[in-house]
Amino acid sequence: MTTCYIDRKDAELRVDGQALACYEGGRRTATIPLGPVDRLVIVGNVSLETRLLHRLAEQGVTVGFIGGRKHRLLGCFSRTLQGNGARRLAQYRAVATPETVQAIATGVLVAKLDGHLGLLESLRPHARQGAVVVESLSRIATSRERVADALALDSLRGLEGAAAAAFFTAFQECFPPSLEFTDRNRRPPKDPVNALLSLTYTLVHFEMLREVEVAGLDPTLGFLHEVDYGRDSLVCDLVEPQRPAAERFVWGLFHERLFTARDFAQGEERPGCYLKKGGRTRFYPAYEGWADGQRSGWREAVRALVRELGGDGVPPTASAAEGEPS
Repeated sequence: MTTCYIDRKDAELRVDGQALACYEGGRRTATIPLGPVDRLVIVGNVSLETRLLHRLAEQGVTVGFIGGRKHRLLGCFSRTLQGNGARRLAQYRAVATPETVQAIATGVLVAKLDGHLGLLESLRPHARQGAVVVESLSRIATSRERVADALALDSLRGLEGAAAAAFFTAFQECFPPSLEFTDRNRRPPKDPVNALLSLTYTLVHFEMLREVEVAGLDPTLGFLHEVDYGRDSLVCDLVEPQRPAAERFVWGLFHERLFTARDFAQGEERPGCYLKKGGRTRFYPAYEGWADGQRSGWREAVRALVRELGGDGVPPTASAAEGEPS
């Protein structure tokens, strides 16, 4: 199964038999068979006919709408899922049980910190100042050691924040100064690295949201991330352990010079730094090549959480506290 990306300003999408037809200025410019498509990503100002949405719903295709200016996930469309009531009931019980919340949140954080430790160790030979990476590794390892002693969610979140700051202090050392990547910034991103990080995180979030909804869980009720209006807190939890792999992917794009500063527009028509259209045309296939090797792991992360919650008749365990990815 595949993902189809539509990133053409003012395009119009229609259904044509078993295919998606793309029109620009009233002229058909592309025809895409719907059979192998299970995800459709629409970027920017694109029009869709209702009949197409009906066909996508019938085929179980999930549609993600990404803002053209800020590359944020604005919403999703999918068929009405029957869902699994037992799984949601188990999730509701879990978020109301402090011990379970602490155990699952701990597992999420441990998986993320272990991923960052492994990533920085492998990137250390590429850093401009290896001593900075060594210091950051020490700070992240200290946070990792303190996780077991954290008795409150606020403590876990504090350790996560400190470790994230240490990670980006070292991560920026692994990129050339010409990219002007000095810290993590967003909304809008201010440099090419942050631009690709934000876009990659957004796409991973969309994919994980789809897995959560297919599993029948409530995406708004998380564990490490507290409940907040308009936030997919559970999805945010599940994305956290996947960030190190996403960051390795972005680093590789620049290290292999698949992208350079010339592929980005900065402060011309809008604030921030964004991929130009030609760059996006090359980014989506690169992302697909990487994501195709990650998707089985994303699905398994959701299944592991379902088992942890006991939503299929299996009683919850404390395995998340031992570091099992949730």
